[in-house]
This record gives sequence, C-alpha cells and structure tokens, in this order.
Amino acid sequence: MKSVLPVLTVTLTLIALWYAAVVPMNAQWERDQATRGGYTLTNAELISRTMTQSRPRLPAPHQVVGELWASTWVEERHGRRGWWNTGSLSNRSLVYHGWVTLSATFLGFVIGTGLGVALAVGIVYNRAMDASVMPWAIASQTIPIIALAPMIIVVLNSVGISGLLPKAVIAAYLSFFPVVVGMVKGLRAPDAMQLDQMKTWNASGVQGFLKLRLPSSMPYFFASMKIGIAAALVGTIVGELPVQQGGLGVRLLSGSYFGQTLQIWAALFAAAILAATLVGVVGLIQRVTLRRMGLAP
Repeated sequence: MKSVLPVLTVTLTLIALWYAAVVPMNAQWERDQATRGGYTLTNAELISRTMTQSRPRLPAPHQVVGELWASTWVEERHGRRGWWNTGSLSNRSLVYHGWVTLSATFLGFVIGTGLGVALAVGIVYNRAMDASVMPWAIASQTIPIIALAPMIIVVLNSVGISGLLPKAVIAAYLSFFPVVVGMVKGLRAPDAMQLDQMKTWNASGVQGFLKLRLPSSMPYFFASMKIGIAAALVGTIVGELPVQQGGLGVRLLSGSYFGQTLQIWAALFAAAILAATLVGVVGLIQRVTLRRMGLAP
C-alpha cells in the first residue's frame, strides 16, 4: 500500500495534464470548422468537441482506452474476422498484431540472451576477448537501429530467410548488449578473498564458476534481462516497419499513412502494456529464482 498511493498520484497527475493538453492541441480545428460553418462555439462546446474528434492531433485518454477496447475485445468478439466467428485472430485486432510482435520479441530475446551470456563468459575468462570483443560490442550499439534494420531484412531476404527470424535477429541485436554488460559485471562481482577461498578448497574452474561466479551474477543477470527484453521489443517493432507483415510496428505505420491518430496511440499503449508485462514476468522469475538460491528474502 505504501507504493500504491505514490504511483496512483503520479498516474492521475499525468492523466490530468494529458486532458489539459487536449483542448489547446485540438481547438484550432474546431475554430476553423466554426468559421467555415458560420457559427460560434462556446467554451463548453469547444472543450466537448476537442474531446471527441475522430482524428485529433492529441486524442483524449478515454478515446485511447475506447480504441484499445474496440480493437481487442470488440473486434475479436463481434468482428467479422474475430476469434468467436472464425476460430482465428482477426488481422485487424491488436491481439493478433501483439502476438506477432511478441513471438519475434521472445525469439530474439532468447537468442540475444544466449549470445550475451556466452560472450560475457568468454570476456571474463579470456583476456584476448576482453580486449577485443568488448569494444566491438560497445561500438555495435552506436549504429542507429532504424538504419540497420532494413539492411538486415534485405540481406536475409536475399538468402531466402524471411518471416519471424529477421525481426528476431534485430531484437537479438538490441537485447544482447545489456546482458553482456550485466553478466560481465556479475561474473566479476566476487572479490579476491572469495576467489582465493575457492582455490584453497581446490575447486576447479568449472566449480568456481558454478558455485561462486554464477550465483553472484544472478542479480545483475536479471536486471540486464529486464532491460534486454524491453530493448528486444523495440527492435522487433522497428524491424516490422520495412517488413509490413503484421505486428504493432505495422499498426503504427498504417495509422501514420492514413492519419489514424487513435490507431497510432492504441498501438503505442499496446506496446507499452506488452513491455510492462514482459518486464513483470522477468521480475517474477527473478524473485522466485533468487529466493530459492537464498539470495533474496
């Protein structure tokens, strides 16, 4: 309860500021319409109209919530292509596009995490890799993903690889770096006294890794995974822009093409909800794992 009140206060404040910004952002359109129609708007009418525009510059919060509801439950339950009528997800619903994005995100995150852990182990145990791989890993993150994503898509399509994998590669590209940094920090967390203690027990390198370095790295590992899975989601959405075969990125792009502001904002909020859910799942796994390892109360 101590954390609920501050979070609720900040949320309500943001919603109030959002509503306050809707009127000035959308008012000019209503004034122009009133001038062309030869009628005058009162302040109450102006406020009411700015909150209900079909294509507003800035949609009101209740409009975004309504669009989310309409493009998820209503579309799947009552839509002509929805789950209840056809047995498959409608390609017009955010549920379908969210699933497409989630699939590529999860695959890319698994690839990126595995690659990150492998590189981190090599960097910690091999000085040559520490001197050579780590600078390249850092340099790789300076390349704008918006420029790199189309190149990856084109190259993989040229060799016959399309669909889920190209987007997963982009997601892995963004997610591996936080895991590398976090795991390197975590594997190097044991101090010299602890390492010497393992030597006095005649522990092998594998035993030292499994009994000391790996458990010590777990808090760092899960913290980096939270960043990595959010980055993987961003990479997937960016990778969907040139592919245009479904996903939240496609919803954002199509909404931009046709001036559907509500569709854009609904897709943005769907992506935010998906990211928060994924981070929350990783956090839950973290609490369970650390508790069983005796590293958390």
